[in-house]
Amino acid sequence: MKIVVCIKEVPDSAATLVAEDGEATWGDAPLVINPWDEYAVEAALNMGGDVTAISMGGDKTALKHALAMGCKEAILVSDDALGNIDTQGAAKVLAAAISKVGDVSMAFFGKQAIDGDAGITPAQTARVLGWSALTLAASIDVDDESVKVERSIEEGIQTINANLPAVFSIVKDYGEPRYPSFMGIRKASRAEIPEWNLAELGIEAPASIVEFIEIFNPPTREVSIEMIEGGSPAEIAETLAEKIMAEKIL
Repeated sequence: MKIVVCIKEVPDSAATLVAEDGEATWGDAPLVINPWDEYAVEAALNMGGDVTAISMGGDKTALKHALAMGCKEAILVSDDALGNIDTQGAAKVLAAAISKVGDVSMAFFGKQAIDGDAGITPAQTARVLGWSALTLAASIDVDDESVKVERSIEEGIQTINANLPAVFSIVKDYGEPRYPSFMGIRKASRAEIPEWNLAELGIEAPASIVEFIEIFNPPTREVSIEMIEGGSPAEIAETLAEKIMAEKIL
């Protein structure tokens, strides 16, 4: 069984997002694998087939983390035309990469990315591929060409069945992801990761449906605190009432 896990590189969760010159910036925060995607890698590895990790961007840190966890191969989709891509465009690119890998039965995603927090790329990718979208998966049971999934939703656990191929998004209820081994880290550090551009995928840059025109920090508010004192609760209440009336709050 051939399996793909789509992962994203994000700023460290301790980083602070700020706006500079109308654009969002994370400053000099280090890039790491999206924490939700570690659960996706764990689920993919547990399926028992050959797992290929795919990521979009310009850096390979997240892909090397996936290799260190046990993925057999990794591919970076990198193209200057993807600088301002939205989730729908990302889905089209990832679907093209999955199709290029060929004969894929299962494609895994994390529940969402901690930078954008949209959580819709897995379902959008499934739609482009024409596959079933089995999202919020807490457990997965494969039987030949069919699969049973327990979805962790707000109302409880929902059990669904579908045929493969399918796209899955994984929640933390699936189980803790494994730690990369020392040998895995060494092997991943020496790995040669191929890069695919849009021409190699056979597609043009998808037009963005969502456009961020400008991002700005919210205005600051000056807040002052005054402690009201008095000889009795009644006196304090009377003073408070007078101040509320003076400020025309009531």
